[in-house]
Amino acid sequence: MSSLTLQNLTKIYPNKYTSVKNITLEIADGEIVVLHGPSGCGKSTILRMIGGLEDITSGEIYLGNDLLNDIPPCDRPLAMAFQNYALYPHLNVYENMALGLRLRNMPKSIIDSRVKSTSAFLGFGKLLDKKIRFISETDKQKVALGRAIVCTPKIILVDEDFAHGNAHLRKDLLKYIRKINHTYHTTILYATRNADEAAYLGGRLVVLNDGEVSEIISPIHTVAEK
Repeated sequence: MSSLTLQNLTKIYPNKYTSVKNITLEIADGEIVVLHGPSGCGKSTILRMIGGLEDITSGEIYLGNDLLNDIPPCDRPLAMAFQNYALYPHLNVYENMALGLRLRNMPKSIIDSRVKSTSAFLGFGKLLDKKIRFISETDKQKVALGRAIVCTPKIILVDEDFAHGNAHLRKDLLKYIRKINHTYHTTILYATRNADEAAYLGGRLVVLNDGEVSEIISPIHTVAEK
């Protein structure tokens, strides 16, 4: 079960700055939720706390019935797509895709099947032998997303900076997020300053202001693919 529950989630930094204030939110299995607000509103901090990259001052995070608070990031059944693609330039695309599966001691046949099917799904199957340093930014983004879904995470966390501020990359990113959600029924949380992106993704819009939820808007119709 991939439902996610935030209960009274709060983040206060050592300098007493409160980034996230007592947020409670229920996210259904397979849902897309867009966290929207200006810089400094707490949206990226929420993603980082869910991913285990930020300590939680108070509150709980549940995946289904499992409390995530004290589970190390590497053991949480989710994937994170933040600004740094964290791809290894000295490895080729296949090796980057396969790394997480190898660390989980998956059989070679399963690794090969997942890497090839995922790369075909995202449209970079012909690049598997290419070194990361020799592929485009668009393809690097695809590989980073592919590496995320090849391990079949229950939830994918995506920060808007993953697109590196590039409008073309952002458009592609939104398309791939929809495709992943529709195909794999993966729960997705996407943080952005652009409210229009929620219309394309068709998810619930959670509006944040000064670390608090100011409004929750129900899913709206998605923009047709072109």
